[in-house]
Amino acid sequence: MSPRLWARDLALGARFAVTGGRSGVLRTLLTAAGVGFGVALLLLAASFPNMLFQREVRESVRAVDGSEQITAPRPDTFLHLSRNTVYRDDVISGLLLRPEGDAPPVPPGAEAFPKAGEMLVSPALGELLDSPDGALLRERLPYRVAGTIGEAGLIGPAELRYVAHADFLDEENLDGRGVRYGWSVPEEPLNAFLILLVVVACVVLLLPVLVFVATSVRFGGEQRDRRLAALRLIGADTATTRRIAAGESLAGALLGLLAGLGLFAAGRQFAGTFTIWDVNAYPADVVPMPAVAALVLAVVPVASVVVTLAAMRSVVVEPLGVVRVSTPRRRRLWWRLLLLAAGAAFLLPLMGDVEATQTDIDTVGVVTGTTLALIGLTTLLPWLVEAGVKRLGSGPVAWQLAVRRLQLSSGTAARAVSGIVVAATGAIALQMLFQAMESDFTQLTGEDSSRAQIVFGTDAETAAEARGVIDRVARTEGVAGVIGTVESNVWRPGPLGEGEEFAPMASLRVGDCASLREFATLPSCADGDVFVFLAHGAQGNPDDSHVTRTARPGATVALRDPHPHPDEAKRPAGAPASWRIPADARVVDSRPSPTGMYEYGVLATPSAIGAAVLDTPEAQVMVRLDPSVPDAAEFVRNTASDIDPASYVRDLKDTERDAAFSSVRTGILVGSTLTMLLVAASLLVSTLEQLRDRKRLLSSLVAFGTRRSTLSWSVLWQTAVPILLGLALAVAGGLALGIVLLRLGGQQVRDWWAFLPVVGIGLGLIATVTLLSLPPLWRLMRADGLRTE
Repeated sequence: MSPRLWARDLALGARFAVTGGRSGVLRTLLTAAGVGFGVALLLLAASFPNMLFQREVRESVRAVDGSEQITAPRPDTFLHLSRNTVYRDDVISGLLLRPEGDAPPVPPGAEAFPKAGEMLVSPALGELLDSPDGALLRERLPYRVAGTIGEAGLIGPAELRYVAHADFLDEENLDGRGVRYGWSVPEEPLNAFLILLVVVACVVLLLPVLVFVATSVRFGGEQRDRRLAALRLIGADTATTRRIAAGESLAGALLGLLAGLGLFAAGRQFAGTFTIWDVNAYPADVVPMPAVAALVLAVVPVASVVVTLAAMRSVVVEPLGVVRVSTPRRRRLWWRLLLLAAGAAFLLPLMGDVEATQTDIDTVGVVTGTTLALIGLTTLLPWLVEAGVKRLGSGPVAWQLAVRRLQLSSGTAARAVSGIVVAATGAIALQMLFQAMESDFTQLTGEDSSRAQIVFGTDAETAAEARGVIDRVARTEGVAGVIGTVESNVWRPGPLGEGEEFAPMASLRVGDCASLREFATLPSCADGDVFVFLAHGAQGNPDDSHVTRTARPGATVALRDPHPHPDEAKRPAGAPASWRIPADARVVDSRPSPTGMYEYGVLATPSAIGAAVLDTPEAQVMVRLDPSVPDAAEFVRNTASDIDPASYVRDLKDTERDAAFSSVRTGILVGSTLTMLLVAASLLVSTLEQLRDRKRLLSSLVAFGTRRSTLSWSVLWQTAVPILLGLALAVAGGLALGIVLLRLGGQQVRDWWAFLPVVGIGLGLIATVTLLSLPPLWRLMRADGLRTE
């Protein structure tokens, strides 16, 4: 037991791993490949928190500093307006600037302040604008490209962003006046439900990686055991052979560590090339947390030794062979169920303890309980596969070959599938959590996207100009219809009453009957009609008396504020224009507009108000798109931008998801995608390793006349049977774990069929792995596989 003895035997095993002939080297390379993939993914997962943090830092660095309110122009001040737009489902962030002096600060990522009519673009946006796909977008951004935004001004290399010098910015249409960049708003802590989601996701996504690493160090066990039998023949004892076997695994693990570091170093250089669920990053941002990286580098070699020593306990290496071909001892069930019970013991006391109002949970208890439950299911799989294949009977030759192989060595097949079981079990539980929590973080906006899809508004000088805007939008390609109104206000004329600081007012909307019907329930409507519509206090609106004090049938109203604030812009001289609401105007009930809002005030058709002068009229347009025109939304956005580049254009959405939940959801989707890719790779590598171990047997079967198609179907059944048993276990375990995790937060199961997508992915893996393993299988069936040395 001396360290020197251990070092000698481990070194001898490592030497065998790299000098043990072609088969030994191939086994070592397979182990290194498996460990390397796992290590690379673990390091990538450890880098994800820093990637998200750096995105927030980059966002805050380029934001205009709003901590100081600047009221007057200075040589170093500038006006700014954020104007994001959507182009074919891609969000394009924009910042419009106008300097007020000769020394404005240069935007982050720029070498100089853009000149009037110029813009700086991100590399990704520049490529899009230069491509044929960007033709419509070029019409929307009427600025000359004068340069590129550097890394300091972007949150990721694939971000679509522009910074433009816009001379039309003024005191009326700006977001604010700035003097520097760099602004950070303290982030609100996650509530307990989101923390639970994040914690469970980390366990679910990382545990399959660890299982795969542990499986990889056991590749090629049968060939290794035959070599150890030769060592026993020349005098090595059992303990020595185990240490030598551990040394072989340690060599593969160390090579895998180097391979994983190399894969990670190479992969981070292409971090900006790939975008997964809208997330990409600069290579400098892909840095693993030091503590986690050190833990990975330390645990993998130690785990390779421990796993190998544990595996060797079930194998007796004798001088004349390996006692593996005899009937294996029946696997025990009790200790596997004990792990599941231990996991339940950690989780069950926490049921009902997680509340949305909290900002902390028992992380240790949740992590420990979930980990033990998943490990318990993983250890239960070999017992289930062994018990299941024993009951399989006769059938076609391919089926018999597969079943007999599984009966002789069910442990190898179970290890290959264990990663899928862990990933599938966790994915089912995580999907149940998602579905239950999504309603808590998804709110109904009240908007009705079936009545209109895009909202656009802009100021106008006159009512005629506002009507012209509405007509122009209506003539845009891809527009099936518009809800267009010219909006202003009406005031009660005369002196202010006692205690009044402002003249009572109400809104005024002028439009055709079809448009007015979208705001109120009209019994009938014809050009020349006027309506007073009341919201009856809905959505916190003022009571009806607030409206009727100003606007009622037969009342005369002012079309401009008769008592403007002294700080307001200079108004035309003379008394404000007035208008008399017809005495036969009908009082009607308000109805939610497509934006979901209950409005109130006066509705008038165009001929009813004549050519009266409205005060600061606004054109408000809600657009119905023609679904047969693919780029209908882009045409509308282009028209709106051409009419007023500072106008707001937004899409109507029936639901809105919480930003924090969306961020967590995106992160989990990224991790799930990477984990499933690793699971697919691990299953393929395990299948190829098993085929390589049976090279001589496959060649012998072909030499005796077995058809290649029979052997191909045999490989399919050998892959499918353990996976189907594993998926059945994963469905049962995933549903049970999901129910327990939901009970932690007092949630109910929303969909008992959440496992169906996971099962579908598992079945897809069977087909994919089988197809990819066929070419190596056919090569292994050649007669030269019978050669020996």
